[in-house]
Amino acid sequence: MIRIVDYGVGNIQAFMTMFKRLGIHAERARKAEELVSATRLILPGVGAFDHAMQLLNDSGMRPALERMVLGQQVPVLGVCVGMQMLAFGSDEGVLPGLGWIPGQVRAFASTPESAKLPMPHMGWNDLHPLHGAKLFSQGFEDDPRFYFLHSYYFDTEDKSHVAATAHYGFDFDAVVSRGHIHGVQCHPEKSHHWGGQLLKNFAEL
Repeated sequence: MIRIVDYGVGNIQAFMTMFKRLGIHAERARKAEELVSATRLILPGVGAFDHAMQLLNDSGMRPALERMVLGQQVPVLGVCVGMQMLAFGSDEGVLPGLGWIPGQVRAFASTPESAKLPMPHMGWNDLHPLHGAKLFSQGFEDDPRFYFLHSYYFDTEDKSHVAATAHYGFDFDAVVSRGHIHGVQCHPEKSHHWGGQLLKNFAEL
């Protein structure tokens, strides 16, 4: 059972529609008790880092999520701000992140190679999966294109956790994986067949 964590932000219905199209059963979870049956978790997110973290903290679901992900090792996929929440924190705000994948979220505007580019980084961009990346194990013979909408990026401490990069002035960490914990900066729920294939691969991990 895939559970989509509904803590107040994120494209929940878009994920539900995509999984239905794939023939994969998925349900939203609005409280901790609804997470118990999950064998896979989707942590979506949009907007500002602190706002998303505060909503998750206030939802009552964070302790259950941490037990499941860190204790039971239930696979999780963070999406957009949901990916950024996997880091220690973000230069966008002051609240600590989940810290499940070591790294810090940084602003494109603070990086010389991207500072003069339009913000946010919005639209379709190529993803460059690294060899052996689990989320790209099937259906990605050529570099796929995904939809992005963000002004901040995940800067991993350990580059062995990078599963794919994208280019916006420089090559940034666009997909991260640490064991059963995964994050994608792009929006698979808006990325047509490439996004569907990525979500299918996650469901089959």
